[in-house]
Amino acid sequence: MKTVSRIAIVLAIAAPVLALAQTSTWTIDTAHTRAGFSVKHLVISDVKGEFGSTTGKAQIDDADLSKSSVEAVIAVSTVDTRDPKRDGHLRSADFFDVTKYPEITFKSTKVEAGPEGKLNVVGNLTIRGTTKVVTLDGELTKAITDPWGNTRRGFAATTKVNRKDFGVSWGGVTDAGPVVGNDVKIDIQAELVKDKAPAPKS
Repeated sequence: MKTVSRIAIVLAIAAPVLALAQTSTWTIDTAHTRAGFSVKHLVISDVKGEFGSTTGKAQIDDADLSKSSVEAVIAVSTVDTRDPKRDGHLRSADFFDVTKYPEITFKSTKVEAGPEGKLNVVGNLTIRGTTKVVTLDGELTKAITDPWGNTRRGFAATTKVNRKDFGVSWGGVTDAGPVVGNDVKIDIQAELVKDKAPAPKS
């Protein structure tokens, strides 16, 4: 009985450590990550763009993905729609107001895991200082090892927001409808690199 008791005590002490060990930290690889968007122009065509800088971290628990989390920061000044004049307008107070609000942030609050890497990531999206709850419909790939010995995996996600909910309300109206659509489709293609464990102290 004493032996059983000792084993139970050891397991109780080790349980939090074992749970922590299941969670790994991953860093967003900015060079291989795309945060894109699409919005209607004059009701007849889609204007697409992306942000050139997305940084952040993810905590991933492969044993229970619902215990995972992610935080990301987008540098709004890196917006690119292939038209410098339009990009300058998007950076102005009419749209993102980059001077006052240089970043778009996302911080997850809940992860709902589905089959085959499917995820619903619920979290707080902040644009122009306004925070709204959004759900990313995502998919997490299995980990692979790149030619340089790094462990990588991909995360793809989509969602849709109403830009006016975040105070981005500029735009006139034509006989067909708004010059700039209110619904914005968001498309994320992220590459994550697993943080390496620190080298043991000699």
